Amino acid sequence: MSKQYYPTIGLEIHAELKTETKMFCNSKNDPDEERPNVNVCPVCMAHPGTLPVINKKAVEHVIRVGLALEGEIANFTEFDRKNYFYPDIPKGYQISQYKYPIVSGGILNNIAITRVHLEEDTAKSFHSSSTKSQAPNPKIDSQGLGIKDQGYSLVDFNRAGVPLMELVTEPVIHSAEEANAFAREFQLLLRYLNVSDANMEKGQLRVEVNISLLQREESPISNDQFPNKSQIVNSKLGTKVEIKNLNSFRAVEKAIEYEIKRQTEILERGGKIVQETRGWDEKTQKTFSQRKKESSHDYRYFPDPDLPKLKLHEIFNLEDLKNTLPELPWQKRNRLKKYNISDEGVEIFVQNMLIGNYFESVISFFHNNLDMIKLASNYITSDILSHLKSKPDVTLPAPVNISRLIEMITNGEISSRGAKDILEHMHGHDDDPMKIALEKGLLQKSDESELKAMIEKIIAENETVVAEYKQGKETALQYLIGQIMKASKGSANPQVVAKIFKKMLE
Repeated sequence: MSKQYYPTIGLEIHAELKTETKMFCNSKNDPDEERPNVNVCPVCMAHPGTLPVINKKAVEHVIRVGLALEGEIANFTEFDRKNYFYPDIPKGYQISQYKYPIVSGGILNNIAITRVHLEEDTAKSFHSSSTKSQAPNPKIDSQGLGIKDQGYSLVDFNRAGVPLMELVTEPVIHSAEEANAFAREFQLLLRYLNVSDANMEKGQLRVEVNISLLQREESPISNDQFPNKSQIVNSKLGTKVEIKNLNSFRAVEKAIEYEIKRQTEILERGGKIVQETRGWDEKTQKTFSQRKKESSHDYRYFPDPDLPKLKLHEIFNLEDLKNTLPELPWQKRNRLKKYNISDEGVEIFVQNMLIGNYFESVISFFHNNLDMIKLASNYITSDILSHLKSKPDVTLPAPVNISRLIEMITNGEISSRGAKDILEHMHGHDDDPMKIALEKGLLQKSDESELKAMIEKIIAENETVVAEYKQGKETALQYLIGQIMKASKGSANPQVVAKIFKKMLE
């Protein structure tokens, strides 16, 4: 009998919400503010005698997320104090939710969700000795004494008190790829709902991973498939390890892969996994121990006495909120697939909301003509996206002009080569495509009498190739057509040219 280890993963994802003010005060919520300690007030700085007031819009945002996830919206909810001491929480506790979250249950990407709750964000610490985020280097400290170049920390309280939503999944994820896909889809959902920009580089979306290895002694089974429920009834769930500081989707995937490898090696040596919190080191591509993992009782949760209990079904009309939900990412994905465009194209239009909306505007002129829609998709995901990457500050051509270009291609008025030349010109100029085609001589020549003279000349100059075609060599015809296209500088209609060639060589 051999031991096999299967990863069991749960995610905790924090997202800063888009609101005008912070969670419990009227200080500005501005993630782009670079000056330290500007957006602060006595409430978020925890001055004695101050009282918090709940941000209604933040609660509404979480409810809308819950409705999109098809979770259960609580009627009764309350805020709790999560007690721990760290320089980035001015009160000595964080206002969060414990027993009564706003949302329970739900599903996303076929992953079951435990809860979605609301809390306040912490301040941001800068450590002078850190290689990841260097603190400013002031000449004097608050007492007027000189500060050494190394060995100090500074705290920026601009982020303290910003509305922070936390989603917790069930431990039903079994691979790094699956975890990565879930986190990406959740980011997309937040952006579609316009409740968060969810920019990981700015810390607006943070992922924490809980991972353990499920152990079972059995005869070897397929390694590329996680065992089904009937196979793991008698299995032993391993010790859970939490990984923090994952600030990119790549880091999420790499950290999980590393941790699976690390825990497997320990267990195979007969060792034991320690329940702890680990960080991720981007340089070494390894996790490292930070502290012993706390349990919920360590935080001494209790209801915040300064905040009222909420009966959400009385405060909000859930049916009205549900009706305000936009088309969600998975709904858009399913709708676009009906256009018979490539899976890659569908994903580009779902992931990139700017390009997706642009595509929708272009095809609105086509009256569900699937051939034209597919052609538009191909040009937008190749040429137009390429132009946008090379010149990101240039405005995209008007959708109506792109639709006219697609019509010209469909009608045989221009060749694919001509279309690319026109698109190159349109990016930054946005002229009418027909105007550009006329000015640059890119309209295809389809007049048979005009083309016939050119074809006769090519036949006379290529007797050997003509003979090969007559002997059944089809590639010879393509060569002859190519000569016409070269002679006409791409203006000849290749379909008409092929038709005339065949007729003349019969």
